[in-house]
Amino acid sequence: MRLLQGIASGLLGPKAFSGGLATAVLGVFCHFLIAFGAAAVYLVASRALAFLIEHAVASGVLYGVAVYFFMNRIVLPLSAAAKRPFSLQMMIVGVVIHIFCVGLPIALSVRRFSR
Repeated sequence: MRLLQGIASGLLGPKAFSGGLATAVLGVFCHFLIAFGAAAVYLVASRALAFLIEHAVASGVLYGVAVYFFMNRIVLPLSAAAKRPFSLQMMIVGVVIHIFCVGLPIALSVRRFSR
């Protein structure tokens, strides 16, 4: 529940952690909205760039990295979430998670359902 409240803290700030189930549900909603947005951007881009479908694995890896840096260098600094110090280890973990849990699933799904 704390992880989901952490996502909601992007909108609500630190008070999200004292909001109980309601802020956890808000975190789930925000998480899926962001994921849907990332998938929609890739889908629209794939209509103009055939490379994204033809080379879905390479594109998915690169897209996962791009989403990670977009979230951490643009979205999070603009949010109300608490700022955290830089950690190389956490960056590597985050990039790997975004490659395998965001970029590749989106790219492979778009390739599969675009035909």
